[in-house]
Parts: sequence; C-alpha cells; structure tokens
Amino acid sequence: MTVSYCYNQPDRVAADTLRRVRQVAAELGYQGPDPTARSLRRRQNEAIGVVLGEHLAYAFEDPQARRFLAGVAEVCRERGIGLNLIPTTGEDKDVDRVRSASVDGFIVWTTVDADPVLTTVSGLGKPVAVHGGPAVPGAEVVGIDNRASARELAAHTFPGARRPTVLSQPFGRDRLPRLEIGPDPQHVEFPVTRERLQGVYDHCRHAGRDPHCLPVAVVARNDRDEAAAMADVLLESCASDAVIAMSDQLAFAVLDSAHRRGLHVPGDIAVAGWDDGPDASRAGLTTITQSLFDQGRACARIALGDRGANGEAAWNATVRTSTR
Repeated sequence: MTVSYCYNQPDRVAADTLRRVRQVAAELGYQGPDPTARSLRRRQNEAIGVVLGEHLAYAFEDPQARRFLAGVAEVCRERGIGLNLIPTTGEDKDVDRVRSASVDGFIVWTTVDADPVLTTVSGLGKPVAVHGGPAVPGAEVVGIDNRASARELAAHTFPGARRPTVLSQPFGRDRLPRLEIGPDPQHVEFPVTRERLQGVYDHCRHAGRDPHCLPVAVVARNDRDEAAAMADVLLESCASDAVIAMSDQLAFAVLDSAHRRGLHVPGDIAVAGWDDGPDASRAGLTTITQSLFDQGRACARIALGDRGANGEAAWNATVRTSTR
C-alpha cells in the first residue's frame, strides 16, 4: 500500500519514505505502475485519437492540418490528456489500427464516404467527431457550411469573368492531378471538396452559366508548390480570368502563376481561396474566413464527451483586392 501511495498519491507519504521507496525501485529496475493496467482499472485512457485520412507527415506539412491539430492539442493541454495520431490511407489494416487505439474518443479528419473506419469508430461506444463530414450515425460533424460558402465566394469572384475556372482539392484517394470539364460532384469522394464544387455550380446556375462547361483542375495535395503545374494549366490551356481555389495555398499557386506571366490581379484575373490564414491578408486575397483552430477545439471537446459542444462553425467571406 505504501508503494502504491508513493506512485499514485505521493503527497500522502513522508518525504524520507518516498525517497527510500524510489531508491529501492531504481535498484530493482521498477519503473512504476503499468499504464495499460491502470487504464483498464480506471476504464479511461486519458487520450484522444485523431484519425488522419492521410500519411502521418501530412499532419505537420499541411497548414490547415496544423491549425486544426493545434486546436485539438490546446484542449488536450487544458485537460491534461494525450493525443494519439492514427494515419489511415485506405489499406485493409486501417480498421485494425483504429480499433486497437487506446483512446477515450475519436476525431476523424479528411476521409471519404465509404471509409470503413467510420463504421468502426462509430461502433466502439466512444464519442466521435468528424471534421467536414460525412455524417454517420453515432458521430457529430464539425465544420462550416461549405456549399453556402462556395456560393458566396463565387458571387465575389466570377462576375465579369468570361472564362471562370476552379482549382480543386483532390476528389478522392487516387489523388490524380488532372483537368476536367464540368465534373459531376456526385463522383467526388471527399465531402468537403464535393460540397464546395456544388456551391460553385449553384452560383453558376443562378448566374445563367452552364456548370457543365466549367474547367476544374484537380491537385494531388493541398500544397502551394505542387499545385503550380495545375495553376499553369488553368492560365495557359484555359486562359482563365477568374479562379476559385479551394484553399489559400492553392490560391497562392494561382497568384504565383499570374505574376510569372505579368498578369494583373484582379484586372486580368480574379483569385479567391478558403481559410484566411496569416498570409492571406498580406497577399490581399479574397477568401472564406474560418477558424480551423476553433474547429479543432470543438472536435476535441466532442471526443471527450462534453455536452453542449457545438459542431456548427462560423464563417464569412472576406473580400480583399484579389477580386473585382
């Protein structure tokens, strides 16, 4: 009992006794109570699992992911709990990796509608938050109204344009960069990408444009440098004079391409993005402002079982000098 107090409630033990117990433990090579056994007894793991629908490095490379995970980590710090990153890439062993995670709740970031991991996490009897969708029974979706925000952004970007285009995030896990003309949104696997494309199409119909004639360039990753090739396609092959990019990073790739060609923004080409990160204001970028940090916090609270945690996130269109 004294040894147990030394490790679990050291304030109940005299300082000399605590010193002698720790000394003997060190001589025996005893490291203290087994954390796995402790979690079984308490029925708590004191950790949140974040299921990344990406390779692990994505969490540190992608600006959006970093801001989101910073919000999750802030709640973990406040509650004194750990954070378990669980990468998934569509392989068969994804489900086993998720099922065996020693966590008290799950957050799912970036996945497709048919991901079997969704069924797994929602069936474990633990709280689950899904960022951006899809909606599944037993889980709460956190995110903005991507379709409505896309309609609003198109209303600020496409008027006056003769050759409007879209620079899109990946459609699915194949992550093949390509140019499509009027792709069917129902064939887009990632919910956030699908809803943003639907919102752009909504605006086109309202404005009397045929969305089936809209060029959509798809990138492999949300990366400014990697998106450069597809931005060049829009400006060269499509001679675009207005581009809605599905993130600030993609919008920066378009601005880079425009500047290399000596095009004036927004006179020659209007450009808009999403997220409103720190660089967006400096670049004068029209964008959808949202707080991925706050959304990460909301997801963490849901994963911890907090009652009253709200999944509906705020957004607004911030209009700057990159659009007409």
